[in-house]
Amino acid sequence: MANSIDSLSGAIMERLFVELEASARHVHLTEADALALFGHKLTRKRDLSQPGQYLCEERVTVVGPKGSLSRVAVLGPERPESQVEISLTDARVLGVEVSVRLSGDIRDTPGIRLWGDRGEVTLARGLVAAKRHIHMTPRAAQLQGVKHGDLVRLQCLTARPLIFEDVAVRVSDKFATYAHLDFDEANACGFRPGDLGRIVHG
Repeated sequence: MANSIDSLSGAIMERLFVELEASARHVHLTEADALALFGHKLTRKRDLSQPGQYLCEERVTVVGPKGSLSRVAVLGPERPESQVEISLTDARVLGVEVSVRLSGDIRDTPGIRLWGDRGEVTLARGLVAAKRHIHMTPRAAQLQGVKHGDLVRLQCLTARPLIFEDVAVRVSDKFATYAHLDFDEANACGFRPGDLGRIVHG
């Protein structure tokens, strides 16, 4: 009986809700940049919610014209091109102008300096403010009536409930279903771990 109830509640969850996560500022690195910054490849610390993604032991300092951000998380695995994802508040601290982009879309973006334990790297491009988005499995997307590339409204069922507009849907069988907000957005809605959101249709 308990298994049946758990299965039913899981099906209802998948059809109606999306779990929210707050995504802190972070850096993705190429193998070459990791070697330049730390003298070795990235070291896995713990797995993240998205399959195959992990938090690394290494940290960097992101250095801008007016300020810096210390101990910024590095996420693995290594990527074909390095990228730094920050919030708009972080951009003000650094003294830079950034575009709101989905991860991986770094065309015509500014560069930034990174300091590591063993060296520094100056990126020619790759600094972005992360666009809010929802990772979804194909099954969850089908159940909730959305598809890859859709822009939706996300109602956050949080301590300070609000609806975010222009939330990108990203669908892949390599994803787990979570909505990602940066810390500016998470603080605005009073997010706490385990909070849920709902895609608003119409």
